[in-house]
Amino acid sequence: MAEPLALIAAWARSAVAPHGGAFRALAAHDIGTPVLQALLQRAGVAPEAVDAVVLGNALGAGGNPARMLALAAGLPDRCAALSVDTQCCAGLDAVAVGVGLIASGQAQVVVAGGAEAWSRAPIRQHRPLSPDEPAVPYERPAFAPDPARDPDLLQAAADYAAAEGVTRMEQDRYALESHAKALAQREALAAEIVPVAGLAHDAYPRAMGAAMAARLPVQARSAEATSADCAVSTLAISPRADGAALVLLMSPMAARRLGIEARAQWVASASVGADPAMPLLAAESAAHEALRRSGIASPQALDVVELHDAFAVQGLAFCRGLGLSTDTVNRRGGGIARGHPIGASGAMALVRVLGDLQQQGRGGANGLAAVAGAGGIGAATVVRWL
Repeated sequence: MAEPLALIAAWARSAVAPHGGAFRALAAHDIGTPVLQALLQRAGVAPEAVDAVVLGNALGAGGNPARMLALAAGLPDRCAALSVDTQCCAGLDAVAVGVGLIASGQAQVVVAGGAEAWSRAPIRQHRPLSPDEPAVPYERPAFAPDPARDPDLLQAAADYAAAEGVTRMEQDRYALESHAKALAQREALAAEIVPVAGLAHDAYPRAMGAAMAARLPVQARSAEATSADCAVSTLAISPRADGAALVLLMSPMAARRLGIEARAQWVASASVGADPAMPLLAAESAAHEALRRSGIASPQALDVVELHDAFAVQGLAFCRGLGLSTDTVNRRGGGIARGHPIGASGAMALVRVLGDLQQQGRGGANGLAAVAGAGGIGAATVVRWL
C-alpha cells in the first residue's frame, strides 16, 4: 500500500468565544499562539522542526496573520508563513494547502488551520473616488461581481427555507438539538480544547426549551409567500465568534525522522465552486467531491461527519443531500451551538472529526469535515484513523 501524502500528528483548538466575549481584546495570533504551542507539545515536536504555517483568516484585512502567528508562537525565523482567505472555507483550505506543500517537497512539517478574531476585525470603508467625497463604510465585501448573484447570506438561507418548505419549527428543533448535544458533551470536548484567556469550554451553548425558542425574534424571512412559517430565527443562526483550530501535518519521512507515531492521515480534500446565489449548498458539493477523491463509496460509510452549519436550514439540507440522519452529523454539537469564527470554522470542524475518531479508537475509521463560504464555494476534507 502506498504511503499517505500527509500524516496528522496532533490537533488542538481554542474554545469558541462569542463576539465581544472572552477573546474580545485578542488578535488572531494571540488566540492561535497557545493553541500552536500546545499542538507541538502534544506531538512532542520542537518548534525548530516546523517548516511552514498555513493559516486561514477572513477578517484580518490584509497583512500576513500566518507570519504573525509563527513569530508569536516562537517558531524559527526561517519558517514559511502563508495566509489563506477563502472566508468560511479558509481553515479547511489551509489544511489542503499544507498538504500540497508536503506533497510538492516544499515542507516536511506544517502547522495548518485557522484563527479568527471577529471582535477585533478592522472597521471597513471604501475609499472615495474624489477627495471631496466621504469614505463609505461597509460590513461585508462583494463575493460575486453580479449583485443579483451576491445575496445577503442570511436572506439566502431564508429564501432557501421557503423554497424547500423547511419550517421555522424544523430549523429551531435542529438548533435546540445542537445546543443540547454541545452541553451534554462539554466534558468529552475538553481534551481537544486549549485554554486561552481563561476560557476552557465553548461559551455559547445554552439550555433552552421549545417554548423559549419560539419567543426568539425572526431575523429573516422570504418575500415569497408560503403556506408555512419558514422564517429564520435568532436560534437558527451560528453567531459571530472568535477562535482558533490547528492540525500538525507531516510527511511519513519526517515522522520517521522525528520518531513520531501519527494517529491519523489526510486522505482527500476538495475545494469547489457552486451557485453563488445559494452558497449554503456548496458544502454538500464539496463533501461529494472529497468522497469521490477518497474512494469512499458513500456518505453512509463514514464514521464521523462534521459540518460547520452557519444556519440550521443548511444543516438540514446537508443531511438530506448526503442521505444522513441529523443524529449522525455534528454528534457533539455544531457551529449553530459553538459560533462562527469565520476563517477558523472549517478547521474547528476538522479538529472535531479527529477528536471523535480518537474517542472511537478504531483503525481504518473515516471522518469528513465540510464547510460552505460566501460566493458559492465549499471545502471538505476526509481523514482516516490509524
